[in-house]
Amino acid sequence: MARNSPARHPLKGSERQPLPRAKAVGKADPAERLEVSILLRRRNGAALTERVKKLARREDVGGHLSRAQFDQQFGADGADIAAVRKFAEAHGLAVVQEHAGRRTVVLSGTVAQFNAAFGVDLQRFEYEGGSYRGRVGAVQLPDELQGVVEAVLGLDDRPAAKPHFRVRPSPGNVRWHADGAGATSFTPLQIASLYDFPAGTGQGECVAIIELGGGERTADLTTYFSGLGIQKAPNVTAVSVDHGKDHPTGDPNGPDGEVMLDIEVVGAVAPGANIAVYFAPNTDAGFLDAITTAVHDTTSKPSIISISWGGPESSWTQQAMTAFDSAFQAAAAMGVTVCVASGDNGSSDGVNDGANHVDFPASSPSVLACGGTRVQASGSKIAGESVWNDGAQGGAGGGGVSGFFALPAWQNGLQLTLTSGGNQALTMRGVPDVSGDADPETGYDVRIDGTDTVIGGTSAVAPLWAGLVARVNSTRGGPVGYINPHLYAAASSLNDVTTGNNGTYAARPGWDACTGLGSPDGTKIATLFGENTSSPTKSAAA
Repeated sequence: MARNSPARHPLKGSERQPLPRAKAVGKADPAERLEVSILLRRRNGAALTERVKKLARREDVGGHLSRAQFDQQFGADGADIAAVRKFAEAHGLAVVQEHAGRRTVVLSGTVAQFNAAFGVDLQRFEYEGGSYRGRVGAVQLPDELQGVVEAVLGLDDRPAAKPHFRVRPSPGNVRWHADGAGATSFTPLQIASLYDFPAGTGQGECVAIIELGGGERTADLTTYFSGLGIQKAPNVTAVSVDHGKDHPTGDPNGPDGEVMLDIEVVGAVAPGANIAVYFAPNTDAGFLDAITTAVHDTTSKPSIISISWGGPESSWTQQAMTAFDSAFQAAAAMGVTVCVASGDNGSSDGVNDGANHVDFPASSPSVLACGGTRVQASGSKIAGESVWNDGAQGGAGGGGVSGFFALPAWQNGLQLTLTSGGNQALTMRGVPDVSGDADPETGYDVRIDGTDTVIGGTSAVAPLWAGLVARVNSTRGGPVGYINPHLYAAASSLNDVTTGNNGTYAARPGWDACTGLGSPDGTKIATLFGENTSSPTKSAAA
């Protein structure tokens, strides 16, 4: 079938452009085999959207849905799955996986077969950081799949995201700060104490961690937790998604740093919780499949998901952002709290076009976006806290205004304060929601690949909040779930951070686009949610 045949239709939001400064160097090998994830429309999608809107308004929806209930009400229709199977057979593609709840069908075939099936021309691209298989333009769908398929991911295997951690610079490069405080470091337990986390271990909870590379070393985890006085290391389970593996690289400055940081922060704060680490390829398909696998996992049943990977909204296709947000809405309906790092490159998010950008998936209104601060401690108390901003080389907490997601109900009426002076009304989704210590110069003591080191970045803040939620869930006997609207309604449960900026945006009393509502006062947050007695946060996802 010709690419421009009238029987084909461009899939809205699937348009791709090459990475900046990437050059096409030839056709992709037509015999190369790949797997592609097909995301189908949701049964009763409008009803789910309305349910999440009610959660955003803190209205009673009758409790969280179990995973089985959710799949039955909001999974993919069997007829749609059958249509994809028929399409695959017609093009010689194999169905290697299908999951109605995740609305996902994974197809396997060659480049030549996928070119013909979806009307694309896959090529090889080279750029400064490496090479990838990619395409230009939109994916084409036949009549029988138009309206049935919402996203086709995995044809393009460019890196989808980066980890948001920063290793502390060498002593000679530590930056002088106006607060006069030098570099220091904290264990996650010390940070939890500074933020007055409630007592607890997260017993009975499961925290999912999404990883797009690297791996963990059990011997390092045992040594690390023992050094913190945690004699029984937390139970850590690796889950392979799309052939992703728990594969340590041996480089503490590489993705191993992200994996170990995430596990060590969650495990220190909530040692009684099970930790499930979902390893997937660093592609848009791998990232989404890891998230949906965690959300719908009926074995580990995570009640919290921690994500410390992301990239500027401008680097994502609209189909991908919509698909991720839909997965996070599913999490909200099932009582799963999703904590996401907001990025380490300030208000530009590392894009060198002179404009402001926010990081995705932190910009999804269905997640808790976690920004960064710099903490000064005096004994066991916080003596001062400001926006993390070490300049262009040292990093700064990501934050700003989404260019894609609408203003959520719980951010109505908020304002932005500009570093240059003046205020502006917030008209789209603002990032972040909350924050925590992220400056590498006040960073976290961790152990990676046999080396003790200090790491910062908003990568540490997402698992810190995940650990706090695990403690709260365990104590109250049920998940808090979609936490954002409750925190915005009780901003006094956080430590307001009013000093500093992340580039374009300045801190101010109340919410701001640098540190959100502020850093956690753990005991106040635990009190806010209290015992598990009231809807909509009354039943555990199952």
